[in-house]
Amino acid sequence: MVTTNRYHLAERPEGMPDEDTFDLREVELDGPGPGEALLELRYLSVDPYMRGRMRAGESYADPWEVGQPLRGGAVATVVEEHGTEFDEGDLVVGNMTWADYHIADGSDLQRVTVGELPESTALGVLGMPGRTAYFGTREVLEPRAGDTVVVSAAAGAVGSVVGQLAKLQGATVVGFAGSDEKCAVVEDEFGFDACINYADTEDYGDALDEVAPAGVDGYFDNVGGPITDAVFTKLNVDAHVAICGQIALYNEEETPTGPRKLGKLIQTRARVQGLLVGDYAPRWAQATADLREWVADGEIAYRETVTEGLENAPDAFVGLFEGENIGKQVVKIGE
Repeated sequence: MVTTNRYHLAERPEGMPDEDTFDLREVELDGPGPGEALLELRYLSVDPYMRGRMRAGESYADPWEVGQPLRGGAVATVVEEHGTEFDEGDLVVGNMTWADYHIADGSDLQRVTVGELPESTALGVLGMPGRTAYFGTREVLEPRAGDTVVVSAAAGAVGSVVGQLAKLQGATVVGFAGSDEKCAVVEDEFGFDACINYADTEDYGDALDEVAPAGVDGYFDNVGGPITDAVFTKLNVDAHVAICGQIALYNEEETPTGPRKLGKLIQTRARVQGLLVGDYAPRWAQATADLREWVADGEIAYRETVTEGLENAPDAFVGLFEGENIGKQVVKIGE
């Protein structure tokens, strides 16, 4: 029997989640059964898609029920196991509850394979966000040398890697980010050719004309909303658009009616494709191996924003929607 603190969904939020959304409980866990492992969490991932799981309506991830434990990607240490392929002390990654301790089926876990990099990168550049960028760029966006690629949320865990992968293909890359500080990171550390601070830009179209005068050949969309509306007006013939996230709309109770831009696709014959990284699961290992090599060789840079303590996980999650993180947001739980 193990006692753990664990977050549950207290109520479905209206608009931005707040402290009433989260219920921290002390619960007792029975020991692991056959084929299971008791895990002590070390790092927990919080991600924008979790907002969709807090509402009852349809989303690309099943909604959480009120009272149900919150879950996310996590790195953990095996404390005890019964009949799994792991040993006590192994570092593993998988989908776990927001808690100090978690019991998981061994088949749902993978060994952490980050090489010399920090173990937290298994949740970021070498994890779900990095793999999303890898497949979204290489197989949906398909940038070519000389293309102009625009990336929204360019300072985030996915967008920052997308831009760097497009640069490796010889593209000119323009990012959108929410502050001068973030734009400096996007340009100086991630190597984008230009970055637009959307927070102090009145006309996104005019700003794009300045940094991408030849139009847009590829757009990786993490945000939706007015930025995407503006980019669509700049698409070139045969442009490729990857729809990965719509964080600008996640806290809206009703989806606002924006400008209708689909007619532009007739003119440009652009390809717009949605992206879910789970569709590429059989090839995750190759993506991780390639990303690990590129990071080790200095071809891809990454950032992490680390929040200390399980009790601060809700603040870290809400901070995603307030633009507080640069790179991957993780919560450090255990040593």
